[in-house]
Amino acid sequence: MSYERYADDFIRQMNAVRDPQIVDRSGTPINTLKEMLEASTLREPKHTAFYQKFPGDKEYTEISYAQTLKDVNALGTALLALGLKDKRVAVIGENGYHWAISYLATTCGVGVIVPLDKELSKGELLQLLENAEASCVIFAPKFREIFAEHARSCGRELLLVETGGRGERAAAAALPAASAEGTIAVPAGAVLRLEDLIAYGSERIAAGDHSYLKAEVDPEAMSVLLFTSGTTGIAKGVMLSQKNLCVVLMSASFVMPIGPQDLFFSVLPAHHIYEGCCGFLLPLYRGASIGYCEGLKYIQKNLQELHPTFFLGVPLIFEKLYNAIWKNIRKKGKEETVRKLLRLNRKTLKMGLNLSNVFLKEILAVFGGRMHMLVSGGAAIDPEILQFFNDLGINAVQGYGLSECAPLAAVNPGKRSVMRNASVGYIMPMDEVKIRDAGEDGVGEICIKGPNVMLGYYKMPEATAEALQDGWFCSGDLGYVEDKYIYITGRKKNVIITANGKNVYPEELEYYLSRSRFIEESMVWARNDEAGHNCSIVATVRPDRAELQETLGHEPSEAETEELIRREVDEINQEQPLFKRVDNVVIRSAEFEKNSSKKIRRNVESNRLA
Repeated sequence: MSYERYADDFIRQMNAVRDPQIVDRSGTPINTLKEMLEASTLREPKHTAFYQKFPGDKEYTEISYAQTLKDVNALGTALLALGLKDKRVAVIGENGYHWAISYLATTCGVGVIVPLDKELSKGELLQLLENAEASCVIFAPKFREIFAEHARSCGRELLLVETGGRGERAAAAALPAASAEGTIAVPAGAVLRLEDLIAYGSERIAAGDHSYLKAEVDPEAMSVLLFTSGTTGIAKGVMLSQKNLCVVLMSASFVMPIGPQDLFFSVLPAHHIYEGCCGFLLPLYRGASIGYCEGLKYIQKNLQELHPTFFLGVPLIFEKLYNAIWKNIRKKGKEETVRKLLRLNRKTLKMGLNLSNVFLKEILAVFGGRMHMLVSGGAAIDPEILQFFNDLGINAVQGYGLSECAPLAAVNPGKRSVMRNASVGYIMPMDEVKIRDAGEDGVGEICIKGPNVMLGYYKMPEATAEALQDGWFCSGDLGYVEDKYIYITGRKKNVIITANGKNVYPEELEYYLSRSRFIEESMVWARNDEAGHNCSIVATVRPDRAELQETLGHEPSEAETEELIRREVDEINQEQPLFKRVDNVVIRSAEFEKNSSKKIRRNVESNRLA
């Protein structure tokens, strides 16, 4: 069976586009992830693909492209022997090499990968496993009891594979003997070891089993099944093909220069499409390296060890780094000096001279000394933070993506002269964007059309029909387009319509509130009257206690906290038209309840309370 080969035409069409935002034309055609991995390995087999600290390690282990491809082929061969051809394979655990090869082995010749969120509750995990109709789950050791118990009670065959560090062989079943045909029969509830499957697959390949090596992959069939986390609590299964993913990888390389010299710092959860595509598949496509962070509390330590060049994060991460840097500067009494240097550096950078390398080396060292690209995604970020990093000489941009777009729809190009800090990005070269039902201000629903748009929602025809209309994906995001740059104003479902018919976007007010150093986070909502009409705009605020204490010189009382926060809100209100002003403030001490993507759940009543 032969499948469509679209990539050559795609690259040819992209190279024919005359667009000043295109900064790199060295992209190569890939029709599938299998082609991607094989091509990158062929170019630089000895180059490091992954830097990983395995359990008990103090130093990073380097794993080459050649070793990665060898392990992927071996694991894929074993998974076929387990009877998993065209089946769904779930994977869950910390970011790392075992997660990566499980994903690649499945998508490069076995079946459909189902990345699961490790932060979900037991009930949610098992529900998604059943919704996906997974035949196998590859999991980190801490999930062993959950899945072993489920395999015994679910009433269907579910293969269990446990990952682990080198030498972690206790408390798992030995690999059963294979039949003469090379297939493995596994007793119900038995837990197999990933390393045993890799060893078995290697033996099968050496004995002449090339079933996986020769396996063809249909680029247009569902290959990845991701469950959205949303803020509504309703998980939808997004069906993505390898064509969806490959066009994003090829397109991204036109606007973001990436090469073998780059090392991506992996800190976001890999099950999320932002990290899964842009922080995992994209560096592999470009022959770059991936260095795994040991966890959020080790970010600064691992940055010093790995010296990465690319850092994909969410606003919260960059905001914390930004605040920590300025806090340290203020402690040393150097705030005005640093601000003057940054203003000067903004001008000298245009001439190719980076003064930060001489005068602000201590700040650059926070990122390991080699950082040249920060990419923020997942939510809006304060343009001032991006400008700060850009003034340091580190290119800092934001992008716009959705699971349904695999995920990129827009990104600011990696070229300083065309970056727009206030925009979520330049429309990706392969996409069209239109604004539906735009008002007088040009704001309407952002709709996207292109080869990266999903196949649909798994077993949800009504939701699919609502989201995909005449080939356009209706994002639910509100915004406008200017010179092919997208500007987001809020979510359609979150808009507050005032009594006089004006639209208020909670996200906009939350952005203004976030700029106060006394406010850790906030949620803006409408309090309705008895008839259900919006009658007031309320901001529930969680103060930054550390900043309050530092400013006041003592632990703030409730009254002092309220006075300071209300003063901040009043200042923000003075800059807003009357219909946009916050009427009431609720101050809370507890963290907001959030989804697994760390976004506040707006529909949870407790998030509105003190």
